[in-house]
Amino acid sequence: MAKQPYILGIDIGTGSTKAVAVGLQGTVIHVSQHYYPVKSPKPGYSEQDPELILEAFLNCITDTVKEIGEPEAVSFSSAMHSVIPVDENGNALADMMTWADARSEEIAGRLLRSGKGAEIYRISGTPIHAMTPLCKLIWLRENEPALFERTIKFISIKEYIWHHLFGDYEVDHAICSSTGLFDIKKLAWNNEACELAGITIGNLSSPVSTTYKRRDIKLSVASLLGLNNSIPFIIGASDGCCANLGSYVSGPGVASLTIGTSGAVRITSPQPVINAEAMIFNYLLDEHTFVCGGAMNNGGIVLDWLLKNFMNKKRPGHDDYTELFELIATIPATSDGLLFLPYLYGERAPIWDTKTCGTFFNIKPSHTRAHFLRAGLEGICLALNDVLNTLENASGPIEKLHISGGFTTSAVWVQMLADITGKELVILQEGDASAIGAVLLALRALDIQAFPEPEYDRQKSIFPNMDNHNIYKGSFALFKKLYHQLKGIMHEVHDTNR
Repeated sequence: MAKQPYILGIDIGTGSTKAVAVGLQGTVIHVSQHYYPVKSPKPGYSEQDPELILEAFLNCITDTVKEIGEPEAVSFSSAMHSVIPVDENGNALADMMTWADARSEEIAGRLLRSGKGAEIYRISGTPIHAMTPLCKLIWLRENEPALFERTIKFISIKEYIWHHLFGDYEVDHAICSSTGLFDIKKLAWNNEACELAGITIGNLSSPVSTTYKRRDIKLSVASLLGLNNSIPFIIGASDGCCANLGSYVSGPGVASLTIGTSGAVRITSPQPVINAEAMIFNYLLDEHTFVCGGAMNNGGIVLDWLLKNFMNKKRPGHDDYTELFELIATIPATSDGLLFLPYLYGERAPIWDTKTCGTFFNIKPSHTRAHFLRAGLEGICLALNDVLNTLENASGPIEKLHISGGFTTSAVWVQMLADITGKELVILQEGDASAIGAVLLALRALDIQAFPEPEYDRQKSIFPNMDNHNIYKGSFALFKKLYHQLKGIMHEVHDTNR
């Protein structure tokens, strides 16, 4: 028996799956996390074995049930933009293409140049980019025709797991709205986009609400997990939408900012914010609520690169991160003029450039390893500030940022972000906002009163050092100018080394 009633929110991420058990009063009582690798067999490829992710998902549940008993319900958050081709039995015919897979970059460019991209963006609210399933499907049709023809369904990782649990193909509106194939106003698959991809609606799952629930998990799976098969499973939403909900971002003037493997800035809006130039995304939290903003590729993944290549930490642990943060705390704001464009993995918002690259600029003899480490983190924050400014220009002023992700445990990184953005930062959920959001969707689905929102204590907010902020304004201007000055050379180098 459970020590206390709880909802299990499970966040299926790029690097790991994390299950967070939350009591009905909002207290986190247990966490289980299992990791899996990303494969890159060719430049631009980003793949994962869906069976390893399924295994991690199942292990998270069994860990939790063994420790604290059965949950009242299980609810999902999931990374977006994944594509898995499956056969008639739901077996994967190839590894999953993750959100970071960039092999369809030329297709995205072709769509934008053709003029079709603007209309697809207007209908779907999803930027035209190599990350989107629309572009991935076109790539598969053109480059893997035999695989494409054998595929019965093209699904995401959440759908893959959902099918394993229930035997049906169903997908929530939030994941639908991140594909480029969905009409966010009609809440239906867009026939024109499907035709462009070379598929029919029959090749896709049935769209359902983010509060949609099932109580008929397969008996064999229920037995494996140690669950009663009548326990409700709520399909939930995407990680970005869940993070906004779990960060309590609901009104004007407030945005959520998350740094995980990648990073994002998001607002919650009753209508989409369409901006064709910056391609602000518009994902559905529910039928009347949009999560709008911009996502970037280069978040915590850049930190890991710094640890591996500047500190020789191939498998960094807690002490390694502590050492890094202690080092950068010794270096002043703007790293004595050393500037870093953090575009190691191409970039999404607001530049939408898969051909860009990472760049250190203005290297001097006085710059030490600690300077490079600090400039690396400053580059991540400057790129997020670029997304934030773009969103503000399209939707209105943002005064406060509710922040989440593993970076919130680093006081020096959080203060750096406050200094660069010039915003008040509030930490409501330190690392589990997406899982907490999934739990809140479960409470809605089960008609259970939501637990109280954490009290906002202004004394615990992080405020910018305005002297540093004024210094960073100059760095930010140079940051933006440097990218535009180097863009042509970056593209030439990228095309030469393909």
